[in-house]
Amino acid sequence: MLKRIHQPLLFVVALLALTACRLDPAGTAPTATAPLSTPTPLVIVATPTPLSDADLLPIDIEEQLITNLYERVGPSVVHVASEVVTMDFFFGPLASEGTGSGFVWDDAGHIVTNYHVVEDATRIEVIFSDESQVEAEVVGVDPRNDLAVLRVDPAATPLQPLALGAAEAIRVGQRAIAIGNPFGLDRTLTTGVVSALGRPLETETGDYIFNVIQTDAAINPGNSGGPLLNSRGEVIGINTAIQEGAEGIGFAVPVDTLRRVVPVLVSEGRYPHATLGLLGYSISAALAEALGLPVERGVLVAQLGRGGPADAAGVRGAQQEVIVGNRRVLAGGDIITHLDGREIADWNALLEYLELNKLVGDPVTLTLLRDGQPLTVEATLAVE
Repeated sequence: MLKRIHQPLLFVVALLALTACRLDPAGTAPTATAPLSTPTPLVIVATPTPLSDADLLPIDIEEQLITNLYERVGPSVVHVASEVVTMDFFFGPLASEGTGSGFVWDDAGHIVTNYHVVEDATRIEVIFSDESQVEAEVVGVDPRNDLAVLRVDPAATPLQPLALGAAEAIRVGQRAIAIGNPFGLDRTLTTGVVSALGRPLETETGDYIFNVIQTDAAINPGNSGGPLLNSRGEVIGINTAIQEGAEGIGFAVPVDTLRRVVPVLVSEGRYPHATLGLLGYSISAALAEALGLPVERGVLVAQLGRGGPADAAGVRGAQQEVIVGNRRVLAGGDIITHLDGREIADWNALLEYLELNKLVGDPVTLTLLRDGQPLTVEATLAVE
């Protein structure tokens, strides 16, 4: 095959060489002829073939899905404006305004938003899609999960609560749609996908929001508190944070946390987080080697709250203080390896298990190592 392709090419080259030279009438050496004229280039104009209706149908359906969703859901997304009074350098009152988003939770006038949107607010106003502005009061907050519930007069404006999606149906790669008020631009819609699930998100207070949803749908200041939706217009999360210095990395508190926490905030005003009443260290290979621990995973108990669940169950805290590297470590306490039979790899895993699976008053079984020997104790969780 290669040979056949090259043969015509050699013939053409030889022919061109002969035409480029000629013998003079006396038969003397050949002289170069005048250069050949440059051929006129052939211009081909390609006319794109219009797409058929059948080809455009999926695109039309895609656009209709988004526009229909926005028309249905848009009126349920609200603009939350807050006023905060702080003290200036001379200890005089200084008012400042904050802005965020939220969405209608129920027909009773409850609005869900982020805690940081209304934190320390002295006055809160909710602005609806029909431009009506209604004053709101805070009925419940959960700073740990960055959630807050407001209430407006349900007779002040028509309310359209949003439906909640199923947490177990959320998959990486599925569509994610954010609606909110970035930079005060009311009811802005952006689209993307669910980028990851089960992320732990550290807050400014050092606490963690567990099991958050990561998305690349554009989220900016002012989107906080607005809903993250699936293609059906159901809430799968509440937009709460973005990765500083990065584009396309946003985080939303998941819908299963909303289902668990918001009803309690509506009825009680606070969400009681369950605790074992202890502090501990995450065990690593380096820490295990330095302290001579028998395992490289788990939680080394450092301190116990007096009279707390772990203390009452007989868990042992630190017995001594040692220097490891450049820090002081409280050593000699029990090692927690499992809770209710589930392996606990580190301190965050312990907190996550309690937060997502346990309530105040629930029993929990702790599997411990004490002086290298296994031990099982029972504890009843208390309020944090």
